[in-house]
Amino acid sequence: MPPAPPEEPRAAARPRPEDFLELVERGKQGRLKLYIGFAAGVGKTYRMLEEAHALTRRGVDAVIGYVESHGRAETQALLAGLKVVPRKVLDYRGVKIEEMDLDAVLALKPQVVFVDELAHTNAPVCRNRKRYQDVQELLAAGINVIGAFNVQHLESLNDLLARATGVAVRETVPDSFLQRADQVVNLDLSVEDLHERLRAGKIYTADKIEHALAGFFQKDNLSTLRELALREVAESLDRSAAGPRKEERGRGVGRLMVALSSFPPRAKTLLRRGSRIAGRLNTDWFVVYVETPREAPHLIDAEAQRHLLANLELARELGAEVMRVQSADPVTGLLDFAHSHGVGMMLIGRTHQPRWKQWLGLSADLRLVREAEGIDVLVVSFDEPEGAGG
Repeated sequence: MPPAPPEEPRAAARPRPEDFLELVERGKQGRLKLYIGFAAGVGKTYRMLEEAHALTRRGVDAVIGYVESHGRAETQALLAGLKVVPRKVLDYRGVKIEEMDLDAVLALKPQVVFVDELAHTNAPVCRNRKRYQDVQELLAAGINVIGAFNVQHLESLNDLLARATGVAVRETVPDSFLQRADQVVNLDLSVEDLHERLRAGKIYTADKIEHALAGFFQKDNLSTLRELALREVAESLDRSAAGPRKEERGRGVGRLMVALSSFPPRAKTLLRRGSRIAGRLNTDWFVVYVETPREAPHLIDAEAQRHLLANLELARELGAEVMRVQSADPVTGLLDFAHSHGVGMMLIGRTHQPRWKQWLGLSADLRLVREAEGIDVLVVSFDEPEGAGG
């Protein structure tokens, strides 16, 4: 009997073609550096302008795309000697509005552009709704960007900050934008020093100081924001240091999945919670909506459809991979997806199904807890009920 042929060595795992293309595309894009602070007046804009001068002295083609000095003399003085792209003046319903001239910056093709207040909402006549989306367009064009925003504008912190400070933040930046940054710098300052700057008139004019101290600039509020800013930047650095390849993320703990119904109460809170957990675990995460026969696109209620689309769009902005699954039974659909995609943790909202179903253990949340073998199920409860869409 002839000897068996020697066993061929196993070939090393080959990267998928799309992985290589992803690296190629990433190489074409600009780099992003972010300055983050916990409140107005900590020095984000000032530090950005100092960096603009330093780069200019080194011969780098650096321009100011948009900087807001808020009338602060020290900040305004630093603009002298820098190349500033004139703002675009727009007429919207008879009102003159100044915005960053995105097309002018793209035409200049500078090496570095500085852009302030990234959570800002552009005028409705602009092609991008938010300024951070303008920055994404600049990065896609291969232009490096240095920008700034305050931590309270981070989307996933929205609910936490509203509870902790009583301040509702309307303009936000998605967590996926922060995670896209190549470098993050935290501008830290003690609360006492910030109060001193405020009282000295270095942040707001004299007529606004007492109102600020009695409102947003209360010591407890600032302490909370400062702690969040320090923690957020630390976690961002941890994620960068870990740096796992996309296909390897989450293998230790399993990927994260958020189960979304078509018309859930507090959906935004659930999605923000998922974004925070995924960031801490440094893992990919999914938002999965199960479309039952009763919720086919031509049958679903128009208001529910509107809320569903808005919530799925928010999930994408927060960095989730959004998936639609068709199944007659939502629980079965969710579990089948979880097992086939390596999900180790599932987030679901507390049920709003009839009490008799809960008593009999037939509600979706109780069934998932009971049937999700090998998967940790976290049932998120909310402080108080809200309208659908959260």
